Amino acid sequence: MTSETTSQAAPAVPVAEFDAALPRKRMASTVLLFDESDRVLVVEPTYVDFMELPGGCVELDESPRQAAIREVKEELGLDRDPGRLLAIDWVPPRPGRSEGLIAVFDGGRLTAQEIAGIRLPADELRSYAFLPAAQAAQALPDLLARRLLSCLAARDAATTVYLENGSLTG
Repeated sequence: MTSETTSQAAPAVPVAEFDAALPRKRMASTVLLFDESDRVLVVEPTYVDFMELPGGCVELDESPRQAAIREVKEELGLDRDPGRLLAIDWVPPRPGRSEGLIAVFDGGRLTAQEIAGIRLPADELRSYAFLPAAQAAQALPDLLARRLLSCLAARDAATTVYLENGSLTG
């Protein structure tokens, strides 16, 4: 006696339909920029009451590097290609905000001429400052301070790190 089994595969789901059903994550790019004394550039947005690091959301069909270039141009008026990736930071959801991935790039040192050429969009940024690392961390919200310090350590070690909520894992 022989037994034959037949398996019926489920019909294939079209790739576009499968892709549309996948979860979406918020994504942003940040660029760390420094002056000749290795002080960190922080910016003061008009829409919040704390300092931030230059950067912003990655738009649809835009790479994180392209977003970094665009944000530095929009926020500071500088044409600057960011250097290497310092970190990817997964940020958990919190009230009013979905989870997200933040790519942090090393923007390198700005020349005195580049610093003199910084132009802030009045509707987005009030001011900027170059601060020593410890002072910059104090001026930033806790999450951004943790991210900054982790990225500065990665920069010093010439490595790239994975962060969760601004801190090294594992």
